[in-house]
Amino acid sequence: MASATATQEPKLNHIGLPILEYRGGKSTLCAGCGHNAISERIIQAMYEMGVEPERVMKMSGIGCSSKSPAYFMSRSHSFNSVHGRMAAVSTGAILANHTMTTLGVSGDGDTASIGMGGFVHMLRRNLPMIYIIEDNGVYGLTKGQFSATADLGSKLKTGVVNDLPAIDTCALAIQLGATFVGRSFSGDKRQLLSMLKAAIAHKGTVMLDVISPCVTFNDHEGSTKSYKFMQDNDEPINEVDFVASFEEIEVDYNSGEIFEVEMHDGSNLRLRKLHEDYDPTDKANAVRTLMEAQKNDEILTGVFYINTEQPTFIDLLNLVDEPLGTLPETLTRPPKTALDGLMASLQ
Repeated sequence: MASATATQEPKLNHIGLPILEYRGGKSTLCAGCGHNAISERIIQAMYEMGVEPERVMKMSGIGCSSKSPAYFMSRSHSFNSVHGRMAAVSTGAILANHTMTTLGVSGDGDTASIGMGGFVHMLRRNLPMIYIIEDNGVYGLTKGQFSATADLGSKLKTGVVNDLPAIDTCALAIQLGATFVGRSFSGDKRQLLSMLKAAIAHKGTVMLDVISPCVTFNDHEGSTKSYKFMQDNDEPINEVDFVASFEEIEVDYNSGEIFEVEMHDGSNLRLRKLHEDYDPTDKANAVRTLMEAQKNDEILTGVFYINTEQPTFIDLLNLVDEPLGTLPETLTRPPKTALDGLMASLQ
């Protein structure tokens, strides 16, 4: 008698999709690269939040980090821009269709050097997008030179010591207008997953700096962006938990004061305080905490700042509900009479 082998049906999320529908191509990054771990958390977060892949715009710039969008959500729209221009291109794409979820993946070189001009204006506009910096402190595609986020005094494998101070992208983002700012470590799966799920539920600029060790150029003794250094020096300011609006609400914290923030879609971001009196809605205190940590050579992780009340760039522009990119030319292009009138007024 032939025996029938039972086929286990894949687990589906709340919109009826298996996690396979959120995966991308096979990674060509170095084995052990922290970027791959981040891609896995993005896949898991989008799956658990029930985001429709076709409703996502994946944006990137240039660098190892900017190859990452090829490794998740193949069904989503994707645009790989030129070096340092991800923020600018994302702004145009979002204005054309602000109903999409926009997720950008950049690197510390792509963002903190050539891309800084576009980055800071994106922050001050509170553009509704998730901006992830895969931060390894070096230029991984051009043989491992220091980037602008490399810590003062850190050392390359060649023995070269960095003599320039680092740009703290989190402090910068808080000061300039981002409304959800945090830092995580690619090796901390639970924390990063919770932060990504909260980022999906947020309406505004989410800036996540994720320390992602470069196993080829910056994962050695003397590096402050290595796996060992992060494991030894990671100092969480809060424990992050996220409860989506469609999930059963449970409290799994045993002790410590809980700070709860209601997100735009009704979900809840729960932060258990590990640092005494830390308030993630206090902008000045968030910047001060980061500055003090820098002075003490600490690497803080967690959600530093969140503001769910600030209007986004879309709100400020009073855009119509229908995406501009879907409107017919008859509505978006002024008629000839308008041009004739303008030219006549200039004569």
